[in-house]
Amino acid sequence: MDTLLSFVNRWQRGFPLVPSPFAAIAAREGTSEAEVIEAFAAARKAGWMARLGPVWAPRRFGWSTLAAARVPPEKLDAVAECVSIFPEVNHNYAREDEWNLWFVLTSPSEARGRAVLVAIEQALQVPVIALPLRTEFFVDLGFDLTGEEKRAPTKAEVPSPVSLSAELEPSVRELSAGLPLVPRPYAAVGERVGCSEVEVIAQLERWIGAGVVRRIGAVVRHRRLGYRANAMCVWDVPDDAVRQAGERLAREPAVSLCYERFRALPHWPYNLYAMIHGRDRETVSRERHRLGVELGLDRWPHRVLFSTKEYKQTGADYTGRE
Repeated sequence: MDTLLSFVNRWQRGFPLVPSPFAAIAAREGTSEAEVIEAFAAARKAGWMARLGPVWAPRRFGWSTLAAARVPPEKLDAVAECVSIFPEVNHNYAREDEWNLWFVLTSPSEARGRAVLVAIEQALQVPVIALPLRTEFFVDLGFDLTGEEKRAPTKAEVPSPVSLSAELEPSVRELSAGLPLVPRPYAAVGERVGCSEVEVIAQLERWIGAGVVRRIGAVVRHRRLGYRANAMCVWDVPDDAVRQAGERLAREPAVSLCYERFRALPHWPYNLYAMIHGRDRETVSRERHRLGVELGLDRWPHRVLFSTKEYKQTGADYTGRE
């Protein structure tokens, strides 16, 4: 298990963009192509690798937002189940707070996304707030499973949207489902969407260059591997200080995501967010307290929202399927 974990961890990014990527990995790992494919298949069968393929950067295609609903506790499970039915919702969690249901919504356009939020609010009769991304400080979207990784320097980045043409929608939809575990996966994708292997690889290279694809590799489910404690930590930082605070916070190895979001006044004044994951609540709480004190963040209003239940976790779909 440890060997498999380390192997998959190494290939969360940098998956080769060549016709026979598994053979290329085998050459680097000193093993065979068949054994590489079997390793990825074993991780997927075990349930802790969701898929293998590209991970789209937030808000490059279409529109996305973090959203929260304030739900009576006795209705939380029922409301969460209804929210998860919407195909635009790809992550859905319960968290410890008055605003206790948190979900991520993606759509081809902001107009459609906001219409879905209104539909959720009206259908379920609960208040809903939208908290779109404003600035990325660290949004790698990977998850270090072994502690071997070193954090690269980060810089603030404001997402810029890229249009998705109708002819590319099938490719995005197919790639979002994950690469097939066959010797020539890009050829298999191309066959399904009506283009060549060379065209699939070239398009992925263009998307990487444009920042549309954040990484290509294994997408893991960290909760299945024992990282069951996670806290969304938020601060209300003055606008003229948030960039410096975010860039400092993003350099901390304990932080798995760090970004600025638009406030939703008067309900939600917080603009700086960081996710901290760990195997237990005590470890996460200790790290959060250390960061709040050492970086001077806790001089500003703040909250810590531990997740209590996962209702849905799937890949984002920006193609607007019904």
